[in-house]
Amino acid sequence: MTVRRRPGIVKPARTAVWGAAAVLALGACSGPDGSARTASVEASGDGILRIGLILDNTGAQAFLNKAQLAAAKLAVQEINAAGGHKGRPVELLPEKVSADTAAQARELVAAKADVVIGPTDSSRAPAAIDVLSKARIALISPANTARDLSAYKSGGYYFRTAAADIAQAAVLVKLAKDGGAKSLAVVHEEGTYGTEVSAAVSDSAKSAGLDPVTVAGFKPGAAQNAAAAAGAAAPDAVVVVAREGAQGAIAELTNAGLTGKRLILSDGAFRQYGSDLGSKALEGARGVVPGVFPSAHLQGELVAVDAELKDMTFASETFDAVNLAALAAAAADDDAGASVAAMLITVSGGSAGTATQPAGKPSVCRTYKECLAGLKAGTAIDYDGESGPVRFNADGDVTVANYMVFTYGADNKAKLTGSETASRAAS
Repeated sequence: MTVRRRPGIVKPARTAVWGAAAVLALGACSGPDGSARTASVEASGDGILRIGLILDNTGAQAFLNKAQLAAAKLAVQEINAAGGHKGRPVELLPEKVSADTAAQARELVAAKADVVIGPTDSSRAPAAIDVLSKARIALISPANTARDLSAYKSGGYYFRTAAADIAQAAVLVKLAKDGGAKSLAVVHEEGTYGTEVSAAVSDSAKSAGLDPVTVAGFKPGAAQNAAAAAGAAAPDAVVVVAREGAQGAIAELTNAGLTGKRLILSDGAFRQYGSDLGSKALEGARGVVPGVFPSAHLQGELVAVDAELKDMTFASETFDAVNLAALAAAAADDDAGASVAAMLITVSGGSAGTATQPAGKPSVCRTYKECLAGLKAGTAIDYDGESGPVRFNADGDVTVANYMVFTYGADNKAKLTGSETASRAAS
C-alpha cells in the first residue's frame, strides 16, 4: 500500500501502455499446484454468502477505513437489490477496526465469513492470509501493493484488486517519453520498494528506447550524492522512487538543477508538498497514484451511504472486490470460500495460464446485475468494474493496472490531469 489523499477531479483520458493482458476466462479445473485458484471443488456452503472486512488503518491513516466500508456497504446493497446470492441476501459482517490483523481474521472465521476484503497495509497481509487460508476463506485486498505477496504461500486463497508496486514502472517511463525525454536518471530510496521499482523503471526505459544514464540510491535524509550523480549525468528526465525520503531527495535534486517538468514522482513520492519545497520546485512535474478515482456516479452513491465521506481512496477497488466475490459465488453456485477462490479468475476475465479454457471470448460486463444475467444465460463473463479491468492471473494479481496522473503547479500542489493503464501478459 502507498497511501496518498487524492486531490481534485478531472475527466482524464486513459491510455494503454505495454503488452496486452490475456482475457480468456479459466474454468474450475484441477490445479496441478494444489492452488485453490484452479481447483475443482464440491459445493460446501450453507446458502448464505457472508463477507467480512479487515479494516486495519489507525492513526493518521484511519480516514481510509471509511471509504472502504462505504464501498463494501454499497456493493452489498446493489447485490441484494439484484437478488442477492441464490435468492438470499448477502451479509456484510459487522466491521471492527484494529491493528491486530490476525485477531480480526480469527474473529471473521468464527463469524463464518466466506470471503474477506482487506487488509490495506501490505505488511499486515501475511497475518490475514495465514489465518484465512487455513480456514479455506478467500481474501481479496483492495490496497496491497508489495511485490512479494505475489509469491506468498496462501494455498490460492489470496487475491488483490490493487497492482504490485513495480507495475507503475511502465507508466513512469511513458510519462518521461511523452515529455520528450531521450535519457533518464532514476534516483531511488534504498530498501525493497525503491530497489525493486527503480530496477523495473530501468528495464522499462531500455525497452522503450530510453537511455537510463544513471541509477543512484540514497538513504532518507542523505540524498545529496545521489542527486549530484543525477545532475552530473544531465538527463532529460529524473524519476524519483521514494517514500519517507522523497521530500529530501526532491530538495537535493533542486539544488542540483533538476526541477520542474524534468521530475517524475513514483506513487510513494507523491504528495501535496506546497510550501515544504522551494517556490516552483515542482512546477510541471508529474506524479502517479495507483487506481482510479471513483466516477461521479459512484461518488454520489458512496456519499449517500456515508454523508461524511470526504476521501475515496481505494473505494473503487473495494467495490469491485465485493462484486467479484459475489459473482464468483454465483458462478460456482456455492458460497463457500473454496468455491469463491476457484471462480475468481474466471469472473474477472483472467487466466491462470492452464490449457483448459472455455470456448470464445468472455463478455465484458460492468455491474453485478449485468454480469449475473450473463452467468444465468451461460455466458463467460469479464467483470470490468469501477476500477477498470481486473483479470486475475495465477498469482491472484491483477493484469491490468490503473494509475492516476497528477501535474504540479507553481505552488507545488498537484491536480489530477489524466490516467494511464499498464497491462502485461498474464502468466
